[in-house]
Amino acid sequence: YINDTPIFLTNTKTAKKLTRDDRNLVALHRHRKALFQYVDSLEKNHQFDSITIHSHDLEGLKDDFFSIYKIVPAAGGAVFNKKDQVLMIFRRGFWDLPKGKLDPGETIEQAAVREVAEEVGLDDVELLEQLPTTYHTYKNKKGIRCLKPGYWFKMYTEITDVVLQSEEDIEGSLWIKPKKFLQSDMTAYSSINDVLEHLIKK
Repeated sequence: YINDTPIFLTNTKTAKKLTRDDRNLVALHRHRKALFQYVDSLEKNHQFDSITIHSHDLEGLKDDFFSIYKIVPAAGGAVFNKKDQVLMIFRRGFWDLPKGKLDPGETIEQAAVREVAEEVGLDDVELLEQLPTTYHTYKNKKGIRCLKPGYWFKMYTEITDVVLQSEEDIEGSLWIKPKKFLQSDMTAYSSINDVLEHLIKK
């Protein structure tokens, strides 16, 4: 996601089957410079509902796209209780799942468990399964473009009392079933909604 708008990288064969209109752009990847134009467009406005870039060389396209960014991996958890509710946290105007950047030498599993313990005080969680990885972009304080792969895990805990990490701007929390959250008017980033939708489908 760039500015909460999805950008898809795919092969040309798949792209031929996609719907194209004024709000959903589908374009052939020709050179790296053109990728900057698409990225810049999404950063500045919401002109498109999605952009799909395709190529016969998908790995080459991915390499070109990722080279635009500083990669900042993060990991976190969709923590469930015995009522099959997931723990959502509220920070900076959006509902979110606990997550954070990897420390040097950490595995994504270790980082996910640590971040859950730090952000919501749950230090006794069972790591269940890895969920689909999400990707979103942002600019850091120096104006550098960053791409954050989010490595997510489904977790379980018997504990329902949480201790929120205020220094990470976490203002509140809520245990709620994923389907109920998605049907509500509570606002989350699209990547977080993707994680919840995946959990519902399983």
